[in-house]
Formats: sequence, structure tokens, C-alpha cells
Amino acid sequence: MLFSSLSFLFRFFPLLLLCYFIIPKRFREMRNLVLLLFSLAFYGYGGPRYLLLMLVSIATNYIGGLFVRSPAGEKRRGMMVLFTALNLGVLGWFKYAGFFAFNLQNLGLQIVVPHIVLPIGISFFTFQGMSYMLDVYLGAAAIQRNPLKVALYVSLFPQLIAGPIVRYTTVETEITTRNENLTDFAEGAMRFLFGFAKKILLSNALGQVANAAFDVPSAELSVAMAWLGAVSYTGQIYFDFSGYSDMAIGLGRMFGFYFLENFNYPYTASSITDFWRRWHISLSTWFRDYLYIPLGGNRVNPRRHVFNMLLVWLLTGLWHGAAWNFVLWGAYYGLLLVGENYIWGTAWKKVPAPLRHSMTFVLVVLGWVIFRVTNLGAVGEYMLALFGAGGSGVAVDGQALYYLRQFRWELLLAIPACLPLKHWLKAQLDKRQDKLAARAVSAFAPPVLALATGGLALLYLVGSGFNPFIYFQF
Repeated sequence: MLFSSLSFLFRFFPLLLLCYFIIPKRFREMRNLVLLLFSLAFYGYGGPRYLLLMLVSIATNYIGGLFVRSPAGEKRRGMMVLFTALNLGVLGWFKYAGFFAFNLQNLGLQIVVPHIVLPIGISFFTFQGMSYMLDVYLGAAAIQRNPLKVALYVSLFPQLIAGPIVRYTTVETEITTRNENLTDFAEGAMRFLFGFAKKILLSNALGQVANAAFDVPSAELSVAMAWLGAVSYTGQIYFDFSGYSDMAIGLGRMFGFYFLENFNYPYTASSITDFWRRWHISLSTWFRDYLYIPLGGNRVNPRRHVFNMLLVWLLTGLWHGAAWNFVLWGAYYGLLLVGENYIWGTAWKKVPAPLRHSMTFVLVVLGWVIFRVTNLGAVGEYMLALFGAGGSGVAVDGQALYYLRQFRWELLLAIPACLPLKHWLKAQLDKRQDKLAARAVSAFAPPVLALATGGLALLYLVGSGFNPFIYFQF
């Protein structure tokens, strides 16, 4: 079920609000049970066959949390390795078994390629469940004896199938003692509406431009259409995923949960290192805390540091999908980060800031081309088309001009929507709080804008059949 679907907006969510808030706040366990049952129903709606799989994942990590703190010494470590292997084994089978079998078959081995349907959001709920078990092992979280609370943490519907990956330590206290109130509900509703608008008004529109470009054979692509497609996909994936994260954070806030931010205006980054501090923060910090730092991080000799970075980024690429373009995408960022650390990092800091921001953005756009094009040969052809060394050899064609005209407002609005204008405007208004007009704008502009953009997005949703979510496939 999509947050940006009529079934969610007019059936599931209103019914949940009624069943949840009709229960007095003092009956916390009952409210938790309602939220758990609706979360399970939310997941079961999109893949009822795999609801059992998620319940097995929850049980595995609940039991793992009991075992990884009970024994001492090597036994405790052995339990952690065992339950980590169980999690990764299930994830590996559903997500990567077909990929590896297919590649082994291409090498000449007589292997049957299994046809496995990927459960929705398996990477997200697996990593989330593992974080509970690993935090207990590391002593960062207390053992949760109540299995229903672990189940609620893993299955909580706002972040269940497309993140952000919420750490148990973030919501550990809120599961038991959160305080739902009208202020948080209103703030959460506004955040949801803004995310909804980003998804429907910007991501969906840019996705149509991107699909038009990437569906054209590379030999027929003009330079303008190639760049228009690449930049449009860059916008699509950002507004798609950050919009979903906004909706998830907003929904969590409405029920008293404070999820951490998942995006921090990544396209304003001045380096690739800076970009990955701003993009999909919950995933990059997960890999940092549970893999990169345990491997030694940067507190090792340079050769080992390079190995750590490349391994983490190859696995980050694979986390996104079982295909060689994702491996290449991970390697691309791994090599760029190695370069920033050991080759051009010092010189890069001396480059004028506007040029650093522009060059970083171009590198990110090229990375999204690798991410988007699943065939490795086609990746190279598209790259050549971008720089006029392949494709049709035409700089600008009628198709590019058509899409520029057809989606000109969405393309223009996408630029300020990627910038922290909200923070700048708030800072300016805060300086003028002695003025009645500034106080009025601060109080009324956000909810009015949220309702206006959310209402417009709803009208677009009703009249359009194009409404994909990119990160659902992961």
C-alpha cells in the first residue's frame, strides 16, 4: 500500500486514527496493540504471502536479543554471528539467490535459476531488526522482554517498507512512554502533506521525463535529451525517496514517534563525502556503525582503510539491488571517496565553492545514470550520449524541446525545492518576530502552504495513473 494512494488516504489511515485515538492515552499497551495490528495489515495488504516472513524476521531478532546478552565472552559473540547470519541468509536467498545462480549459469555451470519474488521492503525491515539485536549485543540498548514491542518496532508502518531505517535506540523509550499531542499531530500532518506534494507534484512529473529519455535507444539520444533524462531522474529519485521519508517522519510524529532525518539537502553538497552525509542518512550511518567502524574505519593503515571503504560501498551497492549496475554504482562511489581521501582531497578544498558544488552535482548525476540503467553496456552508451561522443550526434532535438516545454514548471520548481530555502526564510522571519506581519507569516504560512500543496497533489493523484515508488523495490 502506498502512502500516496487513495486506499491509504481514505480507508486505512482514517480507520487507524479512529481505532487508535478512541483509546484513552493511559492505555498505552492497547494503543500499541492497535498500531501493531494495523502495521501488520499494512504490510499484508501489499504482500500477504510474505507477512509470515516478516514475522519470522521479528522472532529471529527478538530471540537473538535474548541470546546475545546472556552468555559471556566467545559464546556471546558466537550468538551474535549466528543470528546475523540467519538474517543475512534470509535476505540473501530472496534478494540474491537468483542473481548469483544466473551468473553461475552464464559461466557454464548447470544450475537452475530459481524464480523468487522479492518481498516488499525486505532490506529495510531486515536491517531494522538486525539493528535491535546488534545494539543489544553492543550494550547500546537494553533487552526488550516483551516480543510485541519488538514486533511494533520492526513493523511500524510509517517506515516499514521504504525507510528510513529507524534504530531501536531512537524509539526505545517512545514505544512505552511517548506523549501524543495536538501540536505534534499538526506538525506531523504538515510534514506528511509536504512529502506527499513532493512525491506527486515533482517526483511523478520528473519520472515521466526520465522514462522518456531512458526508453530511447542510446544511438538515438541527443545530448540535450540525455542530460534532461539524467537530471530528471536525479530529481525524481530525490523527491521520491525524500518525499516518502517526509511522509514517514510526519506519520511517526502524529503517533508520538520522533524519527531522525533521512535527507539534508544532498544536492547542495560540496563533495562526495558531504553528499553521503546528506543522502539516505539512515542507511549510511547503519553501514558506518555496524560494518565500517567494526572493520577499523579510518583508524587503520591507508591500505586497510581503502579496503574498508571499497568493501562498504560494494555492499551498499548490492543492498540496493541484485544487479551488476548496482555493484558498479557502489564501486563508483567507493573509488570517488578513496580519491577524496588520498588523491585530490587537499586540492579539492582550494577549488572555489560554486565550482565544487557544481562538479559534485555532475558526479552525482552520472552516478544516478549508473543506478538507473541496468545493462552495463547501455550504461557506457548513455554516458557517451551525454558527452556527445555517441548517440545520434545531435545536440538538441524536438523531443528534448517538447519535454522542456511540457514539464517546464516542474523542472523549474525542482530547483528551489532542492535548496534549504525553508531554513533561510525561517531565519529571516525569526529576526523579525517583533513585527506582527512576521509573526503572522510564521504562524499561518506553513499550514496554509501544506494544505494548498497537499490538496493540489491530491487532485493530481486522482487524475493520474503514474505513481511509482522507486525504493519499494529494495
